[in-house]
Amino acid sequence: MCTFSAVLQTFSAAFETLFNFTEAMSAITTEWQDELLWGKEHGDDDLFREVPNEADRLHTGRMKHGCVHYRRRCRIKAPCCDSVFDCRHCHNEAKNVVEEDPLKRHDLPRHKVEKVICSLCGCEQKVQQVCENCGVKMGEYFCATCKFYDDDISKKQFHCDACGICRVGGRDNFFHCQTCGCCYSIELQKGHPCVEKSMHHNCPVCFEYLFDSLKDIAVLRCGHTMHLSCLEDMNLHSKYTCPMCSKSVRDMSKIWEQLDSEVAATPMPVPYQNKMVWILCNDCGANSEVPFHIVAQKCLRCNSYNTRQTRGGPIGN
Repeated sequence: MCTFSAVLQTFSAAFETLFNFTEAMSAITTEWQDELLWGKEHGDDDLFREVPNEADRLHTGRMKHGCVHYRRRCRIKAPCCDSVFDCRHCHNEAKNVVEEDPLKRHDLPRHKVEKVICSLCGCEQKVQQVCENCGVKMGEYFCATCKFYDDDISKKQFHCDACGICRVGGRDNFFHCQTCGCCYSIELQKGHPCVEKSMHHNCPVCFEYLFDSLKDIAVLRCGHTMHLSCLEDMNLHSKYTCPMCSKSVRDMSKIWEQLDSEVAATPMPVPYQNKMVWILCNDCGANSEVPFHIVAQKCLRCNSYNTRQTRGGPIGN
């Protein structure tokens, strides 16, 4: 028979095991409740149906916040007017509308931004990638120089020190041309006409500043730049010359062949058959004396019809 002392010892051991198990379950429940409360405080219960670890917390809310320009988990406080916006483009659009007092219109100086507000917890803080309060990344891509955040890293953002701003498309796919003063596709590295500070001006069609535009940029055969969409609009309206220098923006050889046929099929009246005029070729820059024709005058050097008459006329020489 078991002695009373043995029974008491067995009971005591079982009670201690039960107490330890209960204490452990209580600790787990408390930790789960803390994590759930953190999720509710930051506006998305669904994200916290499972307890997030530290790595998961960094990515909480990714691609769920931001504006039409960028997906990000913070808003910026404009140093110029102390207003809060999702990004500098939202600021510039709001502060440069026609209804705004012309004296108060302005752009946000991106490099002077000092404060951001976390979109998940609302904490205002200095510019940094991870929120100091709730521990989420406010942007999967972050540039401390540009004070720039973006959750959509499929854009392959990179910072160009020479440009002084962030670009998209992948660092390995671009090079910085010191003469043109901007980043170009590596496809242009071995051969493109350099134009000093080629993108430090407004698009000649829509007049939007090109250097930090969000739209795709086209580098023309002459070296000048403009929005790709503006170039396509020009082509739709049969405009094939650069708005800045008048050189052809594409291979026009097929068009010149058609003009050859049209000129040959359109003989000039007898009084004009021997009239000569001087022309300047917009493509090669050559001056030529050629027979006057009502359709077009052809450059004698490069065979281009992209020319302008400089001297002479249909009446007299």
